[in-house]
Amino acid sequence: MTKKIQKVIIIGSGPAGLTAAIYAARANLNPIVFEGLQPGGQLTITTDVENYPGFPDGIMGPEMMDLFRKQAQRFEAETHFLTVDKVDLTERPFKVFVGDKIHHAETIIVSTGASAQLLGLESESKLMGYGVSACATCDGFFFKEKKVLIVGGGDSAMEEAIFLTKFASSVSIVHRRDELRASKIMQERALNNPKIDVIWNSSIERMIGDPSNGGLTGVVLKDTVSGETSELKCDGVFIAIGHTPNSDLFRGKLDLDEKGYIITGADNTSTSVDGVFASGDIQDTVYRQAVTAAGSGCMAALDAEHFLENNPLD
Repeated sequence: MTKKIQKVIIIGSGPAGLTAAIYAARANLNPIVFEGLQPGGQLTITTDVENYPGFPDGIMGPEMMDLFRKQAQRFEAETHFLTVDKVDLTERPFKVFVGDKIHHAETIIVSTGASAQLLGLESESKLMGYGVSACATCDGFFFKEKKVLIVGGGDSAMEEAIFLTKFASSVSIVHRRDELRASKIMQERALNNPKIDVIWNSSIERMIGDPSNGGLTGVVLKDTVSGETSELKCDGVFIAIGHTPNSDLFRGKLDLDEKGYIITGADNTSTSVDGVFASGDIQDTVYRQAVTAAGSGCMAALDAEHFLENNPLD
């Protein structure tokens, strides 16, 4: 019995993976999508999405991802809530190992995304989307004239703090040391902003609030020098301590940058292996928005379609 070879296998299922599935399915490539540990990607931990075109009244993140999935399925994309364990990219057809099954594919689109690094607090998890966020550009609009905290000390934390001053009445940077690691110019921009102050030598011990009753109302801060704790009232907390690309599956198999993001071509989604493409936050170190992820998912599907036309398997 000859093995079945898929035209396209998509690994990951955020806006990038599911948009790639829509385009690949409409091109009659019959894609299979393995959605992984977090079906729908980071948007499934986002409550209101108000900046995605086409939803003038906003939409809940999980609901939007469900609509993406249904649209892909309408064109006969197969979607599975399964996790890929390993891949073999040494020759085409590529091998994708899922549990005790091996799937073969002429092309692969990697859309495994990146995960925001979080503090790891139980209260943080409980209040995520209810006053706690890992994306200022996504959620800053909801904090007009509110008091917010931002956790972090790097360039991205400074950028997000400055961005939040467009909406919030005040922004306090909570930093565990007595100096920031951000570049000098970014520090100057942030610290010269009259809306921004820094709470030095401090970390968040606990977040206070109830998701069913107004969400976050404050935090418990711990002085990292004295160990003393104190309560601080606030309306929002933004975590800006970095992202981790979900690329472990591809280490040693695809070219990654020093942070672990998959490297793609300048004007395309091609990776270092012909026939393997990457889209979304797994290769985007700059924008990290749902709409840009969806756009690159479209690009990956078109790139895969053109590759298949020009490189048929014997």
